[in-house]
Amino acid sequence: MSKDSGGPLAGVRVLELAGLAPGPFAGMMLADHGAEVLRVDRVKAVSDRPRTDVMDRGKQTIGLDLKSPEGVAAFKELARNADVVIEVFRPGVAERLGIGPADLHAVNERLIYGRMTGWGQDGPLAPTAGHDIDYIAISGVLSMLGREGDQPTPPINILGDFAGGGLMLAYGVLLALFERERTGRGRVIDAAMVDGAAVLFSMFYQAAQSGFWGPRGTNLLDTGAPQYDTYETADGGHVAVGSLEPQFWDAMVGLMGLTDLPDRNDRAQWPALKARLAGEFAKRTRAEWEALFDGSDACVSPVLSMAEAARHPHNVARGTFSEVGGIVHPAPAPRLLGVPAPDLSPATRLADLSAWGLPKEEADKLREQGVLA
Repeated sequence: MSKDSGGPLAGVRVLELAGLAPGPFAGMMLADHGAEVLRVDRVKAVSDRPRTDVMDRGKQTIGLDLKSPEGVAAFKELARNADVVIEVFRPGVAERLGIGPADLHAVNERLIYGRMTGWGQDGPLAPTAGHDIDYIAISGVLSMLGREGDQPTPPINILGDFAGGGLMLAYGVLLALFERERTGRGRVIDAAMVDGAAVLFSMFYQAAQSGFWGPRGTNLLDTGAPQYDTYETADGGHVAVGSLEPQFWDAMVGLMGLTDLPDRNDRAQWPALKARLAGEFAKRTRAEWEALFDGSDACVSPVLSMAEAARHPHNVARGTFSEVGGIVHPAPAPRLLGVPAPDLSPATRLADLSAWGLPKEEADKLREQGVLA
């Protein structure tokens, strides 16, 4: 968002320490709604080529050598004038560098310090390496994903890194900003992907304990039921069926001209019913099915590729995607009506750090020393 166009987070300054997916995603969520986000990367990374990642949109970037005393001192000056720091190191690394929560709260007690890790700041696994697949495995979530009889299927890295990680961290930052209005003090946020993934599945943990939810791939929403699954079409495409409620199911089978179907409420009939639907959907192309169901309440949709999604009439009408520099971006969400459109341009290098509390003479000196890029 252009910094003079407002937005709910206008005036909020965020220092984002460079890292992989979840940290930049949290920073993007804040930048999309008006925060001024300064990405602090390694000197060489910025000197070689500024990042053009989608998740760096609307941000500014510098390189800073945090292994040098001068770089640490400069970072503290930036933090003195910041509202939020996003830190993505293993537990203890920031403290060893001299930029941990206690170090920065000593210069700015209002600072919100958001820590993004997979395992969290404590616990037996905290010091060890891991990735999204490990975090959702330990949370119990991965065991629930996949078809019956198949091994667990990781949904790329969306649940741990992005939903359970970056999005939860951004939510934590908003909570802390809200709290600071009352207390005047900052807060340390311990955002762990294993925690976030677990809480995303709150409903299913309860359902499993009550006996409503069974093994993976045998349930209403996990490809067990015929009314909630994907089916291949004659041209090798797929349609997604989500006709859960009876009226939506009736609309679907009515348009398909199907009669004498097995009872979908009888789980023992699910395999036969799925086979019948699979045979019918294989008779027409995806486009033909899309045309048949268009405008109905059958809850049947074409499974689009990402390139096709950007061109779908509904997404075009809503502006769900935007193109910047030849790259298609998902537009910021959620939308706040009446707020100007955000700036989706790639991160720009920030040359003047005086507004962040680092005088030009000091910045020039650090550049000469190779500490700042």
